[in-house]
Amino acid sequence: MNLDLENPYILLTPGPLSTSPTVRAAMLRDWCTWDDDYNLGVVTPIREGLVKLATATKPEDYTVVLMQGSGTFSVEAMIGSAVPADGRLLVLANGEYGNRLGRIAKVLGIDTVVHDSGELAPPDIDKLDAALAADQAITHVVCVHNETTTGMLNPLEDIAGIVKSHGRVFLVDSMSAFGGIPLDVAELGIDFLVSSANKCIQGVPGFGFVIAKKTELEKCKGNARSVSLDLYDQWQGMEKGHGKWRYTSPTHVVRAFHQAMQELVEEGGVAARFARYSENQRRLVTGMEQLGFKCVLPHELHSPIITGFYNPEEPEYEFMKFYELLKEKGFVIYPGKVTGINSFRIGTIGHVFPDDITRLITAIEASMYWVKEAAAV
Repeated sequence: MNLDLENPYILLTPGPLSTSPTVRAAMLRDWCTWDDDYNLGVVTPIREGLVKLATATKPEDYTVVLMQGSGTFSVEAMIGSAVPADGRLLVLANGEYGNRLGRIAKVLGIDTVVHDSGELAPPDIDKLDAALAADQAITHVVCVHNETTTGMLNPLEDIAGIVKSHGRVFLVDSMSAFGGIPLDVAELGIDFLVSSANKCIQGVPGFGFVIAKKTELEKCKGNARSVSLDLYDQWQGMEKGHGKWRYTSPTHVVRAFHQAMQELVEEGGVAARFARYSENQRRLVTGMEQLGFKCVLPHELHSPIITGFYNPEEPEYEFMKFYELLKEKGFVIYPGKVTGINSFRIGTIGHVFPDDITRLITAIEASMYWVKEAAAV
């Protein structure tokens, strides 16, 4: 049997993303979900390690709950378990993923208020402050840390400061940012933060996780609108079972994530990964602008995670033709998602390095068929 652990292209997406050969190789054996080799040797170190990544100031105040499924499953578990029946949730939305938070809450029957600032602007801080002052019924606030609709990094510190000054519970969807952008949940006063295995920690898809303040998680008992997405029960199962999942654990994916976390430490931690991602994004924007592409967002709103670019205006341009030409050269990019704007996106996270971005720019220049066709006319 020939097992090819190399890929024909680099994934320049917001996740799933390119992983290292050693992360993929970690999935090449089986594990028993009842065995201590797995629960104490793999799951427990992951939970402890995630707390350390989340806060250096008060790790004793936080715990981690792992949850099967895509990242959205964990987001729904967080919202559906944290907000009680008599609670009211304020959602800060400025893109598809913020809007999804609102849809989840409404489907779950949660009393929900949505502040939609549009896809090209950060959340309105003054409006948030005023709403929390005026409406004492609002018990919880949730926002997206990095909105991958555009690649905008939302002002998490400012939002957290306002939410906690009003004494509300703060939930954060840090799906595409946690592990790649430095933060301390205890310093910011974040009560719940959710992310996924296949983002900045560079694992593979299959589970997400919620980092939770223990005192707030204890209040979640009986809140859940779902059996399988009951965050409190999942936590109790893992605590009492020393890492045991309530239902079937995605063992191979979990072992790959364990390897990915080791590789994050070896790289130098979140600060080093942030520096690499930032250099990736800097090279990308510089190179793309030199080729004549324009960013969807102003530079000051960019994150190092993913960047949106306007489509070329030439009538010969077609995204899928451009996409296929790049794929042939070893790079896969992402279509745009901003309403009313014809664009595409390029991610700069995962097992991707500055030299890869330099090669990408060369490949893009060679794939700009519309320029060649225009010149030939």
